[in-house]
Amino acid sequence: MEWEGVARLGAGILLLVFGLLLAAGLCTASTPGENPVPNIFQPHSTPADSIFHLSLFVLTITGLIFLVVFILLVYALAKFRARPGDSPHEPPQVYGSTQIELAWTVIPILIVVVLFLATTRVIHAVQDATKPANVVEVIAIGHQFWWEFRYPALGIVTANELHIPVSDPANPTPTYLKLLSADTDHSFWVPQLAGKTDLIPNRVNTMWMDPHRTGIFLGQCAQYCGTQHAKMLLQVKVDSREDFEAWANAQKQPAKQDESVSAGRHVFETTACINCHAVAGTAAKGRFGPDLTHMMSRSTIASGAAENTPENLGMWIQDPDMIKPGSLMPAMKLSDAELDSLVRYLETLR
Repeated sequence: MEWEGVARLGAGILLLVFGLLLAAGLCTASTPGENPVPNIFQPHSTPADSIFHLSLFVLTITGLIFLVVFILLVYALAKFRARPGDSPHEPPQVYGSTQIELAWTVIPILIVVVLFLATTRVIHAVQDATKPANVVEVIAIGHQFWWEFRYPALGIVTANELHIPVSDPANPTPTYLKLLSADTDHSFWVPQLAGKTDLIPNRVNTMWMDPHRTGIFLGQCAQYCGTQHAKMLLQVKVDSREDFEAWANAQKQPAKQDESVSAGRHVFETTACINCHAVAGTAAKGRFGPDLTHMMSRSTIASGAAENTPENLGMWIQDPDMIKPGSLMPAMKLSDAELDSLVRYLETLR
């Protein structure tokens, strides 16, 4: 290989490294709230911070390995390249080098042991952390294709948007989640708050997070669970203690009874809606779909697939496949008058 070939190879590899560094720089450059995409380089919870620093350590080790291999490769290509006048025969071969064999055996073993010990330390620190007395306990249940959140101590049931209080380091208030699945495998992942944890049928897994600032953190089901896996989104809304208490008190209230939308309530209670959904204070006690008692307090519908607006709500009820093809919610096929009445009723559920 001539010098031009070596130069092209080196330039290509350097361009690849530059692209990776540029992508990482763009991820870390945005300020919180500026970029809606979850950013693993901006942890805001103890578990996520531990994973972040472990990732940096692993990337440093693997980066050094890449650098050493790259330098040796370029050196070998340059020094032993074909030259005019070289013999066409195969050069002398070297066999049985004890030093080389020991090097490529012992060094990788040492690297793997170091990475194993570092990873084990982080896993132990996160999974075996002491559970304080002042915690918020939530049961998270994965469904195709939405999230159900239950607060046993508060008597609250909601969906897709998880509200938790911020955790003050001086007075920690972590949130512990018990993870269950109603159907198939799911995975709960909010990159800026914690690592991935699977939800498996007939098995109970747990995880915890202690967010250090208020704000909205986006998450995703990270395990393929069916057609609409990609749109099984979730939001974690970290509130101040006062805002969390206000939200919890509002969620404990029964559904508002407004006689001006009685026609819509009648449509809701006399169609298939009540077979799947629950509304506190009414005959609707369904468990197959999200609890709708305070659905208008949520900013999205269809597990984050669309904004919670009257127009989107009507579209979602009439033909769910227009928003989320393959979802398990049936198309209601209501008349225009029934649909308008039902949407007006649902708008009162705040």
